[in-house]
Amino acid sequence: MASFLQFGRRAVVTATRQAKKMSTVAATEQIPHWKRLASAAGVFSVGTVGAIAYAESLPLMAEEEVLHPPHYGWNHSAIDETFDHASIRRGYEVYRQVCSACHSMNSIAFRNLVDVIYSEEEVKAHAAEYEVKNKEPNDAGDYFKRPAKPFDYFPDPYDNEQQSRAANAGAYPPDLSVIVKARHGNEDYIFSLLTGYCDAPAGIAVAEGQHFNPYFPGGKIGMQAPLYDEIIEYEDGTEASTAQLAKDVSTFLAWSAEPEHDERKRMGVKAIIMLSTLAALLLYLKRNKWAPLKSRKISYQPGAYKF
Repeated sequence: MASFLQFGRRAVVTATRQAKKMSTVAATEQIPHWKRLASAAGVFSVGTVGAIAYAESLPLMAEEEVLHPPHYGWNHSAIDETFDHASIRRGYEVYRQVCSACHSMNSIAFRNLVDVIYSEEEVKAHAAEYEVKNKEPNDAGDYFKRPAKPFDYFPDPYDNEQQSRAANAGAYPPDLSVIVKARHGNEDYIFSLLTGYCDAPAGIAVAEGQHFNPYFPGGKIGMQAPLYDEIIEYEDGTEASTAQLAKDVSTFLAWSAEPEHDERKRMGVKAIIMLSTLAALLLYLKRNKWAPLKSRKISYQPGAYKF
């Protein structure tokens, strides 16, 4: 391993020196073009081999021992497609009844659900089911709890980080507001993680309180499998299988990370139409103005004019 690593480093250094030498010689001497191309190709090949050798000789890090999630055909992944709002609503049911027991969503307010999951009146009634701590004290200087209103953000399941860790065997459940954007693979990773729990393979020891999931960095995760068939009952009667639950909550979390997703795509379509029309008009104007200048011919005929 040491000799392999030394070879990789030596190859990179040699390629760098050769490239500098070539640039110096080319600036002072006239070298045929084909020779310069051949030398550049040789330097590139040596450098590439050296870089690969050096990279392969590095030790494997714990975060690299992870199974990369496959890519799924999400409804909103195409450039001209929007979110499946029925799936967002079901995903919110999964979060509210399962995930919210441990995970917070500090960046999402109840008002963000208006015209996406519920109507304005439904959001008001839904927010009133929760109690939040008032930010301003009363006349006696005491803080109090009140029914939530649409402008309030989702309440945290725990009062502080210490309480959260104590309730989860030392693990700190991350906030899910933008978790899709914070993980490589986005919603593919969330879906794969939720459906990827399995028994640890031979030779891998999992400590008490941990669970094996090949999609989690290191393979060992403190969260047990949160979803299983029929853990909740959907309001619209959809069959609540594990895959359906994971798909819906992944869609909801993808929406929470980009609430402006649908509007951004609509604005993009409008911008493309307007810019295409403007480009066509500019092209016509350019050809109309420049055609006489570019097509005219100036000729000189000696003796044609007499003074």
